[in-house]
Amino acid sequence: MEMPKGEAGIEPVRLGRDSNFKFECHKEVKCFTKCCRGITITLTPYDIVRLKNRLDLPSTEFLAIYTEPQLMEKTDLPMVTLKMLDDEERSCPFVRDDEGCIIYEDRPTTCRYYPLGVASLSHKEGADDEGFYFFVNEPHCLGFEEDKEWTVTEWRKDQGVDIHDEINAEWTDLVVRKRSFPPNIKLTEKSKKMFFTASYDIDQFRRFVFESTFLDLYEIDEETVKKIKEDEVALLEFAFKWMKWALFKIGDFTINEDAAKKRQKR
Repeated sequence: MEMPKGEAGIEPVRLGRDSNFKFECHKEVKCFTKCCRGITITLTPYDIVRLKNRLDLPSTEFLAIYTEPQLMEKTDLPMVTLKMLDDEERSCPFVRDDEGCIIYEDRPTTCRYYPLGVASLSHKEGADDEGFYFFVNEPHCLGFEEDKEWTVTEWRKDQGVDIHDEINAEWTDLVVRKRSFPPNIKLTEKSKKMFFTASYDIDQFRRFVFESTFLDLYEIDEETVKKIKEDEVALLEFAFKWMKWALFKIGDFTINEDAAKKRQKR
């Protein structure tokens, strides 16, 4: 993805894992919670799982109440952003002036990264460059005046984004891979709907796997079936792998030919 331009159209400085910076955010910082207003928060698949479980909502209901559908730049893939409040500042629905973030332990990946942004490079087979980082430059942010020093690696670990990135890794690769396609290659509406369900509506995807002919059509080993039935994160990662196979024929999914023939006759 392209790096956003900073003030005067200057391209932000690229940061690596070992780059150092000073930053800290706490209630005593005068700009506390300002970064939670008037912004766009893109939600990743694992963000949805964490948030819908925190609020004790089915994923379909969470998506309807708290998100807005969008299209990813240069991919034509569906995505979701957090629906902000309809107030003067377009505030995050989970921020409070005195408390800050009320779902802090389960906050989205974008919030965890702040004040850093992360950019992925175009997909190249065999490339080991996982992207780079940059500062999200906001004039109101006073956190940079604090004395706490970090490396990018230390910040990622402290904020828990390393776990989020690990779980979302296959999905991120899928998005970056699609971004590298020529712009004239479009997905069908059916493929987009499949991508949306597998990415964000984990409860609907579970029904798709276990309440349809999916397990008859695909030869999935018993251990994997048991794991994805019991472990929601495992089901999410399974969804990413299946999408990569379904969209790009990458992976080791095997179709049951007899089941496929019966399906074609219907």
